[in-house]
Amino acid sequence: MAAVSGIDWASQWHDVDIADELGTRLLAARFAHDERGVCALIAALAEHGVERVAIERPDGLLVARLLAAGITVLAIHPNQVAAARDRFRAAAGKSDRFDGFVLRELCRTDSHRFPVLAPCTDETLALRALVRTREDLVGARVALANQLRAQLDAAWPGATRIFRDTDSPIALAFLRRYPSHADARGLGPKRLDAFLARHGYCGRKTPEQLLKRLRSAPTPAIGEHEADARRNAVLGLVAALEPLVCQISQLTGEIRGAIRRHPDGPIFLSLFRDPKSVVCAAGLLAEIGDNRARYPHSDALAADAGQAPVTKQSGKHRAVSFRWACDKRLRNHIGVLADSTRHWHPWPTTSTNARSTAAATTRTPRASSAAHGPASCGAAGKTTPPTTPPNTERSHATSPCRVDTGCLMPLARERPGWCGSRR
Repeated sequence: MAAVSGIDWASQWHDVDIADELGTRLLAARFAHDERGVCALIAALAEHGVERVAIERPDGLLVARLLAAGITVLAIHPNQVAAARDRFRAAAGKSDRFDGFVLRELCRTDSHRFPVLAPCTDETLALRALVRTREDLVGARVALANQLRAQLDAAWPGATRIFRDTDSPIALAFLRRYPSHADARGLGPKRLDAFLARHGYCGRKTPEQLLKRLRSAPTPAIGEHEADARRNAVLGLVAALEPLVCQISQLTGEIRGAIRRHPDGPIFLSLFRDPKSVVCAAGLLAEIGDNRARYPHSDALAADAGQAPVTKQSGKHRAVSFRWACDKRLRNHIGVLADSTRHWHPWPTTSTNARSTAAATTRTPRASSAAHGPASCGAAGKTTPPTTPPNTERSHATSPCRVDTGCLMPLARERPGWCGSRR
């Protein structure tokens, strides 16, 4: 057995602990996070014949350099490292050097319990960078749009009603031209019609209808100084949102081209009926990756995507809870895929019709009681006993209110090469 190492990484330096197969320490040193330090770290690992390294992150510059040097990397979650500290200490002490030691021991004695980091190709890494950057920009856009909507609700509520989305390009152009209620006093149908034509308005509302939306909003009672301050706040938020929306649109175009050039792109694009649905497909490919060894079976993918529940059982107590420890980005993309699938796939309609038929055939009469009284059936005075309602107990697998994500795995297995079906 070759030497193993544990690396406690940081933004400024890295603590490295190297030991042989018996646990005898060979090196414990700290290397700076610069080119000279990283090269010295790789050279130290090669000098002592290290083949496996344990670290608390699955990506980054240092991890990429370790993989490029041909070293097997075990990416161990920080929570697992925190739970293993008590195996090697009597007091509640902690240090970077001690964490390197814990990682080294986990790599030496429990390496079979942790998955080996499976690197992806350059095309997948490039697509992942585009998708994650777009997701971060979308989050920033939503936050700024909420702030803009709050300013408009306080100073000019009509501006939030004229267009559907406050952060759309035409809505931002409108707010840049008319940032307050006072600026839009002279706005009439002809001027608004020219504005809509200039910005390519594609809605189905006439200028008169849009003006009616604008004028029907309540008028806030604010002073002159507050109105001027909120006008400047609206202009500032619009100035921050416009380039953000533009960059998101450009990144979407780059993602569209990148996934269509990717070798596995057609596999993930085939999961959606609409050929324009490229963002979610690209997100799935970016998070799942193109290394088939990463998910050897569908259960591993379901767990990493947060689609498998967590069961806690002790004695007679048994509880099933939501899986929080997962890839949050992958879980969001799987949720979008499941939601879009239920709108066109025949399984929701088939299962709902089957339940309706079964409920209609299992209705049984219930004897009338004095508490409820007879049910009247018209002026003839006839009475019929009330009947029981349809059976409302539904299993989680067939409830139309829940997305049956289990159907996605057979669907994925029909696509060769997805979820570990091709090595």
